[in-house]
Amino acid sequence: MIAPVQKSLIEWEALFEAKIREVSAVEAAHFGGGNDPAHDHAHFIRVVSTARQLALSENAKLEVVIPAAWLHDLVNVPKNDPRRSQASRLSGVEADTFLRSIGYPEVFLPEIRHAIEAHSFSAKIEANSIEAAIVQDADRLDGLGAIGIARVFSVGGLLRRRIYEPEDPFGARGRQLDDLENTTDHFFIKLFRTATTLRTRAGREEGAKRVEFMRVYLRELARELGREYSEPSLD
Repeated sequence: MIAPVQKSLIEWEALFEAKIREVSAVEAAHFGGGNDPAHDHAHFIRVVSTARQLALSENAKLEVVIPAAWLHDLVNVPKNDPRRSQASRLSGVEADTFLRSIGYPEVFLPEIRHAIEAHSFSAKIEANSIEAAIVQDADRLDGLGAIGIARVFSVGGLLRRRIYEPEDPFGARGRQLDDLENTTDHFFIKLFRTATTLRTRAGREEGAKRVEFMRVYLRELARELGREYSEPSLD
């Protein structure tokens, strides 16, 4: 165990990133030589970068936000696994153990664990601090916009889901949406909904821009398919 010594946040981050690289290498072997494309090392870098920007705009504690952002998906449960809703809780426990092992200041650990546990959409845990709200926003923003489109179709391909339902691509005719079968349905079932849950002012502003880009994409998809674009009713 590393003794609890004074380190700069940059020094701590080097340890956080090394841990994520280690975990990513194990997962790459599990996926037959390639990472889960939605939760690879680049995903963590993006989430940390966004979380840092949001934290600075909200005057939040970087000592909580940065480790929570790096370690938020420390335990990656596949999206089609029945334990998916437990992933953030498992990550919180694993992160707490890891941070204690490297001597990270204990005063921040409960807040870090909460931020990790609350970031997940499926866990349905209320973020009760600005730091937790920031980590939640940063992760959800990564599911929106150009990178969100890339991620959703990467995962859809990995899970062998078709791109859209041929007869009613956007569910506007009233069919039952099913994102376990049709990747495009995930835009309406989850992604657009996550944009309405963003907690910080800067997060909401960025989320609105990313959602509009996604709608531009869907309208172009409709045009190429010779369809009118209309979103399904989710009431």
